Formats: sequence, C-alpha cells, structure tokens
Amino acid sequence: MPIADPNILISLRNLSLAAKTTIDGFMTGANKSAIKGSGMEFSQYRSYMPGDDLRWMDWKMYARSDRYYIRESESETNISVRLLVDASASMDHRDGQYTKMEYARYLAACLAYLANMQGDAVGLYVMREDGIFSLAARQGFQNLNRLYYQLEQAGPAGKFTQPVHYKDIYAGGRTRELLVFITDLYQENNEIYTLLDLLGALRHEIIVLHLMGRNEMDLTYSGYTTLEDLETGNTVQVDTAAIKKEYQEKLNTHLENIKKELLGRNIDYRLLITDEPVDQALRNYLKARNR
Repeated sequence: MPIADPNILISLRNLSLAAKTTIDGFMTGANKSAIKGSGMEFSQYRSYMPGDDLRWMDWKMYARSDRYYIRESESETNISVRLLVDASASMDHRDGQYTKMEYARYLAACLAYLANMQGDAVGLYVMREDGIFSLAARQGFQNLNRLYYQLEQAGPAGKFTQPVHYKDIYAGGRTRELLVFITDLYQENNEIYTLLDLLGALRHEIIVLHLMGRNEMDLTYSGYTTLEDLETGNTVQVDTAAIKKEYQEKLNTHLENIKKELLGRNIDYRLLITDEPVDQALRNYLKARNR
C-alpha cells in the first residue's frame, strides 16, 4: 500500500508529519514541478544560461543531478493563500475508515505545506456554526505549525456558518488572496453560495474542492438502510436497490447544477472522492488546471 494512502496517513494524528510525508513524495513524483502563482499552477525548472541571476539557482537540484537549474519565475509568484475548511456536522460523514473532515484536514495540511515550500503566505478560515475562526496569512514554519494545530482542533459540529457571521471576513483585510475552499457543499438556504458571492466581490480568486464519499457517489449500502442528516438529525429509511437508478440520476443533476453555479461565478471547481489518495488527487487536479 503506498505511503500516501489516506488510511495510513490520516491515522498519523500529527498533521505536520503527514503533510510533509505526502508532499515530499508528491514533489518527487512531480519531478521538475513546484507550486506557483495565481491558480496554483506549476512552474518549470530550466537549464542555466549565461547571465542568469545565480540567486535563483537550485543548488539541491545541482547536488542531485550535477547540472545547473534555474527556478524560472519563482521569485515573482509568491502569493497569499487562504484555506477555508468546512467544519459543519455533515463533514463527519464516514466512508470506510475515515471521515470527510479527516480528509479535509489532511488535504488542507498538504496544501499549506506545499504553499509554504514555495514561500507563499498561508492563512486559514475554519467555517463553524458559531462564527469563523481566522488565522492571518503569513510565511514560515512557525505559522504553519499554528495552522496545523487549528486544523487538528477543527469540527465537525453544528450547521454551516450562517451569513450573519460573514462580516468577520472583512476583518481579515482587503488584500487579494487565493482561496481554497474545502467543503462537502451541503447547504440549506444557499448560505455557501452567499459566502462565495461575498468572497468574489472582494476580488479573491477562489477554488472549491468538493468532497464526497464513494458510498455517497455509488450508494453502496445494501438492503434497507437508515440514512441520517448529520446537521438536522432527520432520518429516512430507504431500499437502496429500489432507488439506486433514480438516486444516480438526481445526483448527476445535482452535481451538474453545482458545477454550473460555480463556473458562473468564475470559481474553479473540482470534485474529490475521499477514497483517492491526496497526493494523486492534487496531481490530477493540477494537471487538469494546467490544461
């Protein structure tokens, strides 16, 4: 089983170790890639040419390959990255050995570590029912450790943050940021779309990483099953075999509507299934974004 498998790394409660292990392996697999710039695309290493600024020489690459490489444009692409994590009760949905919240913590930790490697400032919003926890975007491993600690304490509990609390976002300053929102997009009254409209009005670039379990996608329950809404406590008993076809049709329509809503807001959208190892999910997303 690969070291980046969520079953192994999510069991490591130390998020900093889990993130470092995954991203070190991710960067090895990516070979000449590094996170960069608006939209988190990859920058390229290129061979040294006479006249290049030696400050951008990658000496570690030289030590490994005995060749000179320049980190092209890396010095110009430092940005401020803010991770938004949905900490509502629906994120406690379990598929196999782990929940969406555990996957979200791990994914956020990896993204924070990757951005910090690039020299970008990294911050955090935890979306809770009673308000929004905010950690200012800063560079450095001390700030990264604070972010890991807050992720480890995060949810899941209650409903998604209500719009009355969105005013707290204004207190975070008006600097444009790259916002990466990790959520299951469960909402009762379009409160998440209201949040995204506010963030868009502040001219932030937004990426939504939509988490769903494999059991949600394929309705992999047998016989009569009782399903519970984790945020309201409401339950319903269903015969999964009888409703599976109708369920799949409605789910496909629901996902298409989400995609249209977000693309209509110029928001980059990606559906992630939580049985996919995080390093592979990141690699697939970044490749698709580059295309």
